[in-house]
Amino acid sequence: MGLSLQKGQSLSLTKKDGGALSKTRLGLGWDSAAPVKRGLFGGKKAAEVDLDASAIFFDANGNAVDQVWYGQLASKDGSAKHTGDNLTGAGEGDDEVILVDLSAVSPAVQNIVFVISSYSRQTFDQVQNAFCRLVDDSTPGSPEIARYQLTDAGTHTAMVMAKVGREGSGWSFKALGERAQGRTVMDLIPTAARSL
Repeated sequence: MGLSLQKGQSLSLTKKDGGALSKTRLGLGWDSAAPVKRGLFGGKKAAEVDLDASAIFFDANGNAVDQVWYGQLASKDGSAKHTGDNLTGAGEGDDEVILVDLSAVSPAVQNIVFVISSYSRQTFDQVQNAFCRLVDDSTPGSPEIARYQLTDAGTHTAMVMAKVGREGSGWSFKALGERAQGRTVMDLIPTAARSL
């Protein structure tokens, strides 16, 4: 289990041995807060909540220069890959994953902001157990470095979850937890830019 972060807290991504973290995995997960529905033949079936995880790449001037989301599964510089869309949030663990090789991120990129949004406009009143976690895939066993558990329910349809930004010669991770409105990553660029 990685370090549990609260909203606004940040963490340097320099390893204990002084090396730089390179291959990372940002996992986002959520569950439905809605009551369990009765399925066919009276069986229980959890209500489905379709959230989308995305990453927005910003340059030093705060301009969005690239995005990774279910409609664009890889960044232009090849450093980040989205592993695919999850339409229900069902199951344990990460529901959507974005892989980022920090050593391959374009030098023009200063910050990567991770957001989740509801394309079907379901609100966060219908969501519980939302989290994002950062995993070190460059270390054997892929240890979890940090986790941010979201406890903020409300009528918003999106959330600016976390930011990975350049810090000296390395990177840092910051838990943001900012409410937003939007269906797609494009809707969230202005809100994400304010978090830089």
